[in-house]
Amino acid sequence: METSLLVALSISFLLVAMFTPILIWGLRSLRLTQPIRVELPPDHQAKRGTPLMAGIILLTGVITSVYFHPKPLVLFIGTTFFLFSLVGFMDDFKKAAFQDPSGISGKTKLFFQFIFTTVLLFVLLLQFNLSSDITLFKGFSLHLPVFAYLILMMLFIVGSANAINFTDGLDGLLINVSIPTFFFFFVISDKVEVQTFSLVMIGCLLGLFIYNIYPAKAFMGDTGSLAIGGSLSFLAIIEKVEILIPILFSVYLAEQLSVILQVWYYKKTKLRIFRMAPIHYHFSLKYGWSENKIVMVFGFISWLSAFISWIAWKYIL
Repeated sequence: METSLLVALSISFLLVAMFTPILIWGLRSLRLTQPIRVELPPDHQAKRGTPLMAGIILLTGVITSVYFHPKPLVLFIGTTFFLFSLVGFMDDFKKAAFQDPSGISGKTKLFFQFIFTTVLLFVLLLQFNLSSDITLFKGFSLHLPVFAYLILMMLFIVGSANAINFTDGLDGLLINVSIPTFFFFFVISDKVEVQTFSLVMIGCLLGLFIYNIYPAKAFMGDTGSLAIGGSLSFLAIIEKVEILIPILFSVYLAEQLSVILQVWYYKKTKLRIFRMAPIHYHFSLKYGWSENKIVMVFGFISWLSAFISWIAWKYIL
């Protein structure tokens, strides 16, 4: 590993670890705290008043990445992170400022996500010569017309970003699950820009984990989770590993699928498949798992998914 990458990792960790307490103080002073939905379990009701939007500190990772490698691809990935963070910020601000757990409407969030995703995909295709082929295995790719590829990737990115957003429901959960995913991209990429961004984000997430682990002193909110989701989704496209997403994003997809199945089944039968969705709540309510246990188990599954994805990338793609 290059020395500059280790320095970038260390600096990003230290910046977040040092400045997050100041951010937490500021958020608490402004009363920008997390409102709790009434249907959540009693242990979650106790989290009312926890500062929200701490995910804004992750933008230091974007600045650090650009500082170490001020190249077009780093600027692109950083812009992706910022734009998805902006959507999350709008949602978090309404939640915190008006103590409204619903935030901005789902349609509004999706509207901005689709707009930003469309623009970013066009930039990838036109400025970075992204291929509209999808690699299936070594020596064989599925060629799609540009328009079809745009539509498919648009749905994939927005869907994946929101799946990752669903995962941010327990203290430290998304951080613990997303670090292996960023590490996967660091390992497989031959692009120093992707390596730098992935490693810097790991450093930022480790720094934030100190304050987000149970019992959390602050929540990253959609400001952080949507940004993580958007950037990870675009990294999958940049590295042409779209075919591995069902494995690599297994935890995120399970969270999203549990919500979809729960809503569909309840509308059809007025019964529930899970005690509560996303599925991490099910393990808490049905089996009595502690938050730390769920975070550890889901984190292990994410590391396993990243390892299996690496094997598939190395020997199949």
